[in-house]
Amino acid sequence: MEKTKQQDEKNPSAVSDVGAWGMNVVSSVGIIMANKQLMSTAGYAFTFATTLTGLHFGVTALVGLVSNATGYSASKHVPFWELLWFSIVANTSITGMNLSLMLNSVGFYQISKLSMIPVVCVMEWILHSKRYSKEVKMAVFVVVVGVGVCTVTDVKVNGKGFVCACIAVLSTSLQQISIGSLQKKYSIGSFELLSKTAPIQALSLVILGPFIDYYLNGKFILDYKFSSGSILFTLLSCTLAVFCNISQYLCIGRFSAVSFQVLGHMKTVCVLTLGWLLFDSQLTLKNIMGMALAVIGMVVYSWAVEVEKKAYSRIALAKTSLTEEEIRLLREGVENSNTKNDELGEAKA
Repeated sequence: MEKTKQQDEKNPSAVSDVGAWGMNVVSSVGIIMANKQLMSTAGYAFTFATTLTGLHFGVTALVGLVSNATGYSASKHVPFWELLWFSIVANTSITGMNLSLMLNSVGFYQISKLSMIPVVCVMEWILHSKRYSKEVKMAVFVVVVGVGVCTVTDVKVNGKGFVCACIAVLSTSLQQISIGSLQKKYSIGSFELLSKTAPIQALSLVILGPFIDYYLNGKFILDYKFSSGSILFTLLSCTLAVFCNISQYLCIGRFSAVSFQVLGHMKTVCVLTLGWLLFDSQLTLKNIMGMALAVIGMVVYSWAVEVEKKAYSRIALAKTSLTEEEIRLLREGVENSNTKNDELGEAKA
């Protein structure tokens, strides 16, 4: 009976974990497809990625404001300087990624994205003394190789592009680690944290975004002629971004930055598959082999993380049991000592 009760208590958590993963994959893949139609020359040629990201955070901030006003979510105090620091790091990540894509070949851009997993691992080891098992390291290696095989083609790099890629990788890794750290430090929920950082990011990106986009593609957003189709896809992109942002914070808060990166490569596999199904993108044997290897790596990673969790649980249980035993022995010692003292007092009397 007790065992059944424990299983029932665990099930809601497991369902919500799967829900967070599912929301992130579906919303991320959806937003990529919507943005492809919005930004490609075959679609609406809206080539203002940084400004669009600012609009994403603007809508997210609005949802957070409404949620707080209606009492759906509570607002906890987080120092403004922490929120400002986080927003600067996050905006540097967005700008760095866009510059890296512009200055480098697509192949090197994909390599820089793949390097985020080992960078996150090293940064978590430096900042939080976190260590990973051999199984987790092996699984991460298989995922990186698999995604590399199916996405990396031509690799060309230059000095400026390399610097931008390094800044992008470091800032993105630090941002994702910071999400989990801030949630734990201030005991704040994922949506509450997002509703505090989104307004700062939205304001800064909407102001600076048009100038960054002008530098990237030589076009100014005020010269763009909006149509009903482009407005519809912009709204769709912003709506999906709300779910994407919320699920990102949920996933990192529940799991880790490394797990989120592995999930990110699952999205890459989904995007390649949907591109082949919906947009007649070419899918070679190399792509298929790479995707299969990446999926195997993700399965192995999930297994390795579960093994690691069970090992930590056993260690924690052993430590708790030992402490309880020590307390019991200590209590018995104190009681025996008191009894002896009472006997001695009676003997003296």
